Order: sequence, then C-alpha cells, then structure tokens
Amino acid sequence: MILPILSYGASILRQECEDFEEHIPLDKLIEDMFETMYAASGVGLAGPQIGVGNRIFIVDGSPFAEPDENEKIDEELLELKDFKKVFINPIIENESGDLWPFSEGCLSIPGIREEVERKSNIKISYFDENWSFKEETYKGIAARIIQHEYDHIEGVLFTDHLNPLKRRLLKRKLEDISKGKVDVNYKMKFKNIKK
Repeated sequence: MILPILSYGASILRQECEDFEEHIPLDKLIEDMFETMYAASGVGLAGPQIGVGNRIFIVDGSPFAEPDENEKIDEELLELKDFKKVFINPIIENESGDLWPFSEGCLSIPGIREEVERKSNIKISYFDENWSFKEETYKGIAARIIQHEYDHIEGVLFTDHLNPLKRRLLKRKLEDISKGKVDVNYKMKFKNIKK
C-alpha cells in the first residue's frame, strides 16, 4: 500500500526514534515502505517520513547505477545496482574519511536540493528484514544514502547541515512546503494546510 509521505513541518520528523522490539513481524511495513518509496521515485525512506516513530529505513541505490547515455560508467556507481537494503534499529558506529559535497534532496522536502557535506565512509550495525544482525562498512554514495536516512531516525533533516545563511534563504520555501504550497507527483500529507 502506498502511504502518504509527511512533509517538512511534521513534528515526528524532528523526533529521535525508538528501537523496535526485536523479532516483531515487520514484513507488511517494509513492503509498504518500498512501494511508497518507488511511487515517489526515491532512493531511501525512513519510518518518520510515513509517521512511524521507530528506527527503520530502507534504501535502493539502483537509480544511481543507470548512467545517462553520454555518461562514462563509474565502477562505484555500478556497485549500487544491487544496493537494496532494510535497516532496523541501526547504529552508525563510525564515520571516517574526508568531507565531500553532494547535492541532496528529500521526499519530505520536495523541490529543494542543496549541497551537503558528509564523511565518505561509515560503519553501521543493524538488523535486516529477517532480524539477522549485520555490521558493515559503506563508502561514497551508498554511505551518503545511509547517512541521510539515518539522520531521519535521529530527528535531523538534510537542511540542518546547511549554513545559517542558506537556511535563512530557504525559510520561505520550507514554510510553503509545510503548508502544501508545492507541486508533487506522489502522495503527501501536509501538517499546516488550513481547512
């Protein structure tokens, strides 16, 4: 089932999420999250974005592995072809490497893309969809997708990483998004729409 994605301004997007009780069945939630993410053409989706206050996010980096016809094929991006994962109760254990900028967007903040600097490598522990414990390292775009979604379960948005001047310049656009004054081609729920 395709769920509405909560817009900027929803209070749950600012809350630190709680762990799930281990081994509870999450198959339906995970299926709905993937369906919702694909309907919105996203590469990641976190629980709070659909109103779930627990530590879960999903990713599918395969769109990055499809180069334009004029683009040179990048080996790191090709690795994203099979980068489809579920992260339950994750903890980023370590971030390392140089900070590097990349233009990020967010399904909860449609129409805004900004350069965000993040560390290039991460080590993360989590449970997968079968409640198997994993500890893995990621780099580059894969690490960035994880860091972005992990921020969501910590109550952080990508706009929080921007400098104060840039945030001030985006204030009106962000307010408009919270009021539903934005064109989107996927299902959204806006907190501040006046009835």
